[in-house]
Amino acid sequence: MLHSRASTALLALVLVSACRPQRPPASPNFPPAKELAVASDAVDPDGTQFEYPYPVQFFALENKMPTLRMAYLDVAPAQPNGRTVLLLHGKNFSAAAWASTIKLLSERGFRVIAPDQVGFGKSTKPTSYQFSFAALAQNTRALLAKLGVERTAVVGHSMGGMLATRYALQYPQHVDKLVLVNPIGLEDYGVLVPYRSVEAWYNDELKQTPDTIIAYQRNAYYAGEWKPEYEALASMQMRMTKHPEYARLAWSSALIYDMIVTQPVLYQFPLLKVPTGLIIGTRDRTAVGKALAKPEVVSTLGDYTQLGKRARDAIPGAQLIEIEGAGHIPQVEAFDRYSEALQQLLQ
Repeated sequence: MLHSRASTALLALVLVSACRPQRPPASPNFPPAKELAVASDAVDPDGTQFEYPYPVQFFALENKMPTLRMAYLDVAPAQPNGRTVLLLHGKNFSAAAWASTIKLLSERGFRVIAPDQVGFGKSTKPTSYQFSFAALAQNTRALLAKLGVERTAVVGHSMGGMLATRYALQYPQHVDKLVLVNPIGLEDYGVLVPYRSVEAWYNDELKQTPDTIIAYQRNAYYAGEWKPEYEALASMQMRMTKHPEYARLAWSSALIYDMIVTQPVLYQFPLLKVPTGLIIGTRDRTAVGKALAKPEVVSTLGDYTQLGKRARDAIPGAQLIEIEGAGHIPQVEAFDRYSEALQQLLQ
């Protein structure tokens, strides 16, 4: 009898333990904070000290462990045309990078919503989070539902193009137009570039400084040129590297690089069911992990003169507008031609 009672008690304990919510895994062992005075222009990982061009609001994602929050801009037009545009930023950017596009669209009657995705800008930088395009799309849909927005045009730049594609595949009933602006992911980096661990990406991110960010963007985005408007676009990222808690942001960035490389969207281009347009600066040669590729592969990576056409042909009914002489960020380098193309595709 005693043996039976003991067995029953042990079984009950096992069942209770199994049903108890499990704690998330421990955070990575970040290096100690820099033992230096915080630079006067440093920005913390949550972007507290960085000013956005429009008022910032926050949305709590309460179904996450722990609760995460998304920062977002919601800009109402003076004379509404009844339509809303959702803007999705790239890997090295935030909602603030859309300032000129927001102004353009709001002047033409569009309500504009531009979120900072989790891991970016003023949104939470979680250390234990399963980054996926599907999850970011779900977060974005939850935000729009909270705002009472049922249908939008979706415009995605760079990594935001991958997210915009996933969003349109996941929620086609909520998308009336899809516009991809020099999206990355038009080729499969996981096939073309050797895999590297999250820790390797993290170690690289820890080495970032304002100077390395300028050097990369000058060469990768602007064909060796550097102008004040380019620096303004990179300012938030540059200033965050100066903060003692930068390692937290570096870890989120590493997780996001892993997501980009391991979660391609191009194979599902034929499944898109929404009117789609591409705006491609043809000088662009951006490719994630290009420095890791074999020499014979490097020469073929990121050739947007071909990638834009291949994407157009893969997406049913897609339109392609090429902007000659512009690189990865046509909305900054060639704003007049970009704005004309964007308005055409949103009609």
